[in-house]
Amino acid sequence: MPDDLSHLRNIGIIAHIDAGKTTTTERILFYTGIIHRMGEVHDGNAVMDWMEQERERGITITSAVTTCYWNKKQINIIDTPGHVDFTAEVERSLRILDGAIGIFCAVGGVEPQSETVWHQADRYKVPRIVYINKLDRIGADFFHVVDLIQERLSSSALPIQIPLGKEDSFAGIIDLLSMQAFYFDQSTLGVNFRADLIPPNMLDNARLERNRLIEFLTDFDDTLLENYLNEKKISRDELIPVIRKATIANKFVPILCGSSLKNTGVQLLLSAITDFLPSPLDLPPIIGTRLDDNTSLEIYPLIDKPFSALAFKVQMNKFVGKLIYIRVYSGSIKRSSMILNQTNKKKERISRILQMHSNKKKDIHELKAGDIAAIVGPKFLKTGDTLTEENNNILLADITFPDSVIAIAIEPKTKADHETLQDALHKIEEEDPTFKVSQNKDTGQTLISGMGELHLEVIVDRLKREFNVHANIGNPMVAYKETIENSVEGTGEFIRELAGKGHYAVVRIRLSPLEIHDLPPGKKNLFVIHITPDIIPSQYWHAIEDSAYSACLDGPLISSRVERIKIDLIGGDYNEVDSSETAFSIATSLAINKALRNARSVIMEPLMTVNVITPEEFTGEIIGDLNAKRGKIHTIRTNLNKQEIVADVPMSELFGYATNLRSITQGRAIYTMEYLKHEKVPANIQDKILKKIRGY
Repeated sequence: MPDDLSHLRNIGIIAHIDAGKTTTTERILFYTGIIHRMGEVHDGNAVMDWMEQERERGITITSAVTTCYWNKKQINIIDTPGHVDFTAEVERSLRILDGAIGIFCAVGGVEPQSETVWHQADRYKVPRIVYINKLDRIGADFFHVVDLIQERLSSSALPIQIPLGKEDSFAGIIDLLSMQAFYFDQSTLGVNFRADLIPPNMLDNARLERNRLIEFLTDFDDTLLENYLNEKKISRDELIPVIRKATIANKFVPILCGSSLKNTGVQLLLSAITDFLPSPLDLPPIIGTRLDDNTSLEIYPLIDKPFSALAFKVQMNKFVGKLIYIRVYSGSIKRSSMILNQTNKKKERISRILQMHSNKKKDIHELKAGDIAAIVGPKFLKTGDTLTEENNNILLADITFPDSVIAIAIEPKTKADHETLQDALHKIEEEDPTFKVSQNKDTGQTLISGMGELHLEVIVDRLKREFNVHANIGNPMVAYKETIENSVEGTGEFIRELAGKGHYAVVRIRLSPLEIHDLPPGKKNLFVIHITPDIIPSQYWHAIEDSAYSACLDGPLISSRVERIKIDLIGGDYNEVDSSETAFSIATSLAINKALRNARSVIMEPLMTVNVITPEEFTGEIIGDLNAKRGKIHTIRTNLNKQEIVADVPMSELFGYATNLRSITQGRAIYTMEYLKHEKVPANIQDKILKKIRGY
């Protein structure tokens, strides 16, 4: 941990699958001296892909944290997955990072998942730089990818480097700030590189791009504007602070280039990270909530302030137990200190503090504001919890994750495996906020649900390898939900004597349908109180609200979660002697259940945004197939000599789509799908779903 926070960079690497995130991280670690031999993704020996499943599949599944040093700056790096099934890893990483590198393939361009992770970063206002990778590959086109980035992601993205040649003739990088050409010595794996004059045939193009860059940057600095208008020579040292200021303000995105696999351009990328991406001191303070009076509080990354941190990732480790990754926002914490979990109010002790390098650990004594590390000791911490010292009663914003969209039934192969399976599923559920375990109340089956078929396939594989649990799995099922289409009222009464003690509570509620945009962020339903304490004392309101939300977990049609409803507490009655929280909880549950049975209920199914990139000759067949799957096509655009088709398609129609698409296009098309939202199903489809689930 640097003493000066201005020397710290907390960054993430985000991109579409196969853009070269892990390969780039591997080079970064090699050139900064953290590792002495570069691993390769295709060889299954990359440092950051440490899981067996990652090495076999050649993809990143879990985000990995590491630390390196460049230009006397400490860089904490999180390498995130590119596959949409593991989007939760990207979401939680971006929530706590200060900056990000968006990596784009010079052949693939702006691919579907590139857009997804970019917009996730937009949501958290994370400053970014862009690195266009794989410029040595056949079909690489740097300037076309720049155009796509400007068109689809950010009009304020401009090159600060351009490539020397392309495809087989890619030879180096022209830096527009210093107007020098950089060549990387492949005999030393790119460790040695030299600056030289720009080749004459590239000089005019470099000057044109530099002028375009400077003209854009004059909006952010008056001195630069004056020098530009007076046609004074502008140096690299003058441009760096202006680029840094504009990048941190999210008003400019510098574009760099290179080929990580060919060891070209990574050192220049490292310098750009330290030059342009923010330290914790450069960003606005984090906003927390005072629990005493529910007011907002600005939290600055200062060591002399009370300790506060956010747990953004939980990982089960067979050697140390529960590893909790945290980002410290203020103050400091030492090993063996006590912390307070503000989310569940439990006090716990930190037994170890670990600086992580992928799956390797180094014990450290203390964490300070701005740092990212893992702690061991707390047993009741989960993702999104706020950690503070005892008297610092603040709460940080939680992390919102998408809902799971696909489920499968799972059962142990033998009776001996039953307890082990339940324990293993519980541990994975703690790790992964998009993985859920539930019971089907009609069949008694255990259901596991996640973000896609690959997500669940990896989890079943982990059960076998990590936990030595063998299980049978059923066919994939859609994770349906329910809602209502009309307003309805219900009254619940709990008036009886049990074990010689009276219980009395009457609750009257009204349920009304809501649209998704009517709900606060992260909320599934809305509870509103329309009564005064003389009808039901306020001490019971919290129990009524909790019970109302719990009752919505079991819908009247298919026992799935009921969402997008407004629950109004409009009346009731109490007794000073016999009323209790338990009585009001039961009465509320009865009222909700009665109202839901009388409402016009409807099933909602998950809609997926499907991006298909295909050779032009298959476009018609793909569109026809998507229409047959109840898909709504909303975009058809050209993407690097291919057609990109974007459609919203019900999840239930997409099982086995990979095989179907291969058949239609002779294996020449690729696709990604991402959860969009749950939408009401048509009446005829609802009838089919009910017949299938109810077995008639």
